[in-house]
Parts: sequence; structure tokens; C-alpha cells
Amino acid sequence: MARRYRQEAFEEDEPELNISSLIDVCFLLLIYFLVTTTLQKRETDLPMQLPAAAPSEEQPPIDPLFIKIDANGAIYVGAGPSQMLLDTDTSVRDLPLLTQQLETYSSAAASAETQPLVQIYADGEASEQRVVDVLNALAGANINKVTFTDLIDEE
Repeated sequence: MARRYRQEAFEEDEPELNISSLIDVCFLLLIYFLVTTTLQKRETDLPMQLPAAAPSEEQPPIDPLFIKIDANGAIYVGAGPSQMLLDTDTSVRDLPLLTQQLETYSSAAASAETQPLVQIYADGEASEQRVVDVLNALAGANINKVTFTDLIDEE
């Protein structure tokens, strides 16, 4: 009878990759990029005067500039018969015509040695983004006396 040698099967050594240190490095890199990243603010905080319950009796030293935002996103400047349609394309967020009008108004207020005053009327159906675009244009023109109104003289 022949002897049979019983050999244990060799276990194949599978290559292993120890990733525990790689996870630590990834977390360190994530923390590094979170800490060193600067966030750029798109919206600017504007000090606004909220509408009072009762209108004040004193007249402002300069006539306020009325800005109307209708339901379609079109922007009008002025009130009554002098109202002008400026920016109608809602895909353009820069509002070039409004910005030009605001710079003209701001320089006129500076020559009169007063601060410019702007009143915004936003239609209830107007998008909030369009209102934010108008506020950004006001911040770009350094106009910080802004109020929201629900009345525009339509005479």
C-alpha cells in the first residue's frame, strides 16, 4: 500500500490594500479645503427702512425713485406718465439699463448733496430672484436707502 501524503492546500496570499490611512488623508484634505475656501457673497445686505404703519408727514429732501417689478419680471422706473420700461429679459441678471438709470439718479442726488432714496414695488406674482437682482443693482450703485411700497402713484 502506497503512502499518501496529505498536504495542506496552500492558501493563496491575496494582496491587501490597507486603506485606513488613506481615509485619514482624505478627511484631512477635506477639512483643509473647507477651512481655506473663501465664500463669495453674491447678495449684499442692504440696510432697508421697512414701511411704517402710518405714513410720515415729512417730505424727503429728494424725490424718491420708484422701481416697479411686474408679474412678468419687467422693470419700470418712475411713476405715472413718466414711467419708463427698462429691462424685460428675465434671463439677464445684470440689469444694464436699470444700473445706468441708478447711476444717473445717484449722481444727481450727490450733486444735490442728499442721499438717494429708492422705493420698490414688486408685484405679488413677480419672482423673488428678480427682486434680488434689483437689490443687487442698487448695491452696485451704492444706494442704501431702500424701502418697499405697495402704492405707486399711477396718475
